[in-house]
Amino acid sequence: MVRTRIESKRTKSILIVGSIGVLILIVAYVSLLSSNNSPSNSRYPSASLVANSKQEAIKKYQLLFCGTNSKTNANQYVQEYKLPQNCEMPLAVYAEGNGSNVWYVSTKNGALGVFNSTLGNFQKERLIPVWKSRAEPIESSQVWDMKSDKKGDLWFTDEKQNAIWRFFKSSQKFEMYKVPENSSSFGTTYPVSVDFDNNGNVYFVGIRSPALWIGNLTKLRNGTSEGIIKIPIPVSGFKGIDHDLVSTGSLAVDNKNGVVWISMLAFNTKGQILKYDMRNKTFKAYNMPSELTSPVGVALDNHGNPWITDHGTSLFFKLDPASGNLTKYSTSIASAKIFGANNGSVPQGAYTLPYWIKAGSDGSLWFNEHTGNRIAKFDPANQTLIEYWIPTQDSRWGQCINPNVHCGIANALQLSIGQGINKVWFSEWSENKIGMINASKAPPISISAMPTDLTLRRGQSSDIKVQVKAASDAQVNMISSSSLTRNGELGNSTGSFSQDKFNLTAGDSKEVSYIFSPASNVKPGQYVLMLGADTGQLTVLKAIRMNII
Repeated sequence: MVRTRIESKRTKSILIVGSIGVLILIVAYVSLLSSNNSPSNSRYPSASLVANSKQEAIKKYQLLFCGTNSKTNANQYVQEYKLPQNCEMPLAVYAEGNGSNVWYVSTKNGALGVFNSTLGNFQKERLIPVWKSRAEPIESSQVWDMKSDKKGDLWFTDEKQNAIWRFFKSSQKFEMYKVPENSSSFGTTYPVSVDFDNNGNVYFVGIRSPALWIGNLTKLRNGTSEGIIKIPIPVSGFKGIDHDLVSTGSLAVDNKNGVVWISMLAFNTKGQILKYDMRNKTFKAYNMPSELTSPVGVALDNHGNPWITDHGTSLFFKLDPASGNLTKYSTSIASAKIFGANNGSVPQGAYTLPYWIKAGSDGSLWFNEHTGNRIAKFDPANQTLIEYWIPTQDSRWGQCINPNVHCGIANALQLSIGQGINKVWFSEWSENKIGMINASKAPPISISAMPTDLTLRRGQSSDIKVQVKAASDAQVNMISSSSLTRNGELGNSTGSFSQDKFNLTAGDSKEVSYIFSPASNVKPGQYVLMLGADTGQLTVLKAIRMNII
């Protein structure tokens, strides 16, 4: 299951996240509902049959996307909250600096909602003035990003209206700023990501627009395109690829260094990262290797390095702007719990699909693993990855081998970090919920390893000592992954722990060996091993840098 954008001239620009079967189903819904204008003759169904089919299609749509029967779940680290209205289909979320208010947009109903985390309740939703999908039974306008400017006003993207919105919290009023261009193929540039410069000007990109758009804060006018300028993004690096397949992923403004970082992709075909110099108004392109063809999320660490999530693999990576070198990391292997196989196996080639990435004030990087059903935190300083399992699983989403058992994913699609607090919020688009991770709660285990850097010849073996310390009682399953392959597996290389499973009591520690040998056909270069343990509700992994010669 991958994030797939279905866009055709006939169906307009419907963004669906799901399996191929779901995609076909939704296209069928659209075709069915549009058949109302078909002439009435022997070749077409009667009006009553069409009406009945429409109602059936709407019911199926609501069952799949509206979270009609979803329940709030929780574990030791994660708490979910059901939204107050039916079929909200929340996507973008934003946690305010003081952590008291968590904002979200209902992509179906066209409302701005807020959850007061201090009081533990939802406040009255604000209806967005214009929202085309509000009256349509099987449509939503995707809102992938929401941020706050220095004044505290909220900005968010809007697919269907081809616009970005600003919500003035002081006056409780909305303003809409229209993109001064439409996609000839899809009818919308599909705004997807926003950020700001030091002067408060808004920068944004659209999925269907190879352009960087800049809105001058002093010239923007409600309901118009005034004050918005277009800077075309060079796409020569995608020569030979159908123009309609080339998408913009997201952007991040680095005000300290005066640059804007933008991800570009032709999904599962080619990836590229661009650096736009705000002073010289020039672009520099960084072509991605063949295994990184779907870069989407972009965030900056404390040193100005961009970190990118690849939504076609299980990989995330750091780009060194000076050298262009990449350091690739892997999430843990996709959990067998997602698939529901009787033998507890994971299908070959299963990916976790890291999606959107955000930087915390402490230098940490948070991202959602779309089909991995986890929210992850990576600390570049100590090279440690912590992954929090989301307790909701919906068998209608994910690669369920046996839907009769507990399997599937929660469809957690966006996230926001509450600054100054250790809470991370995320949306569950098709479950009608938002969720919170209590990151202030210490993990039950910690991981250390020696060595953390090693050089190996192909075919040579290395013994890596991995120590697991328990802060509280824990059942431990040792796990490993790597950047050797797109899905985090070792490929033809081999690795094994001296002991795979054991129990620890609080205060205990245990050291196990991991014997690793790179395959003879591994391409020489820099790789990362991820070694650690799974406790059920979270995983902790330590990064081991490898130079294979």
